[in-house]
Amino acid sequence: MKIAVIICAAGSSTRFVKEQKHNLEAAKKKQFADVAGRPAFLRSIEFFAGRDDVKQIIMSIPAEDEEIFKITHGANVSFHGVKLCIGGSERFETVAKALAMVNDDIDIVAVHDAVRCCLTEKWVDDVFKAAEKNGAAMLACPVVATLKKVENGQIIQTVDRAGLFEAQTPQVFKKDLLIKACANIEKLDKKKISDDSQLVEALGHKVAIVETDFSNIKITNKSDIAIAEAIIKSRAKEKPKGYIGPYADAQW
Repeated sequence: MKIAVIICAAGSSTRFVKEQKHNLEAAKKKQFADVAGRPAFLRSIEFFAGRDDVKQIIMSIPAEDEEIFKITHGANVSFHGVKLCIGGSERFETVAKALAMVNDDIDIVAVHDAVRCCLTEKWVDDVFKAAEKNGAAMLACPVVATLKKVENGQIIQTVDRAGLFEAQTPQVFKKDLLIKACANIEKLDKKKISDDSQLVEALGHKVAIVETDFSNIKITNKSDIAIAEAIIKSRAKEKPKGYIGPYADAQW
């Protein structure tokens, strides 16, 4: 199967930028923030760039950041063969614009958050296989917190969390199915669309899940960076094959 990956990095990061300004720091959108020494978006790209089955990577960026992005990160994305796409005002618009750039010979399209940079190779393998088998699949983790429904500042119900999962990315679909789902957008309440899977679900197509855990974190606040860095550093690194020099033990 030939796979295209859409990296969504066109968000405004309003909360993240506001938090930095409050702390008198140079404001930087979360997708461009450093996580353990590399930008979050670049870490996300790297999970897909070296795969034989991934034939195309498209990354959406905000229109206002296009010039500075090309100056500061153009070489990195060019090295990985990444094509840039100017995002839309909403997530589904961004995905539709990137989808229009997908090559004709692509079979499957994966949509991934640029700020979800703690993937594992196994999760990617498994969700790609599930999408190939089912036509649509996504990563998700079981909800473990106690959930409360609140109105006017008061709890009105404790929600049964049995069978509830938190949606994650990548969300992966047969290309033709995702194109059809995006074309159906005008029939839906756009204000209630929060992920790509909803578009496919609206067609009546079942979306399979590949179970993960909370470590596939999405960076939302500045404090999430420290958590993501701890997750990355805690994972065992695979030693390269062959001779890597006299300081191998120090490196690994």
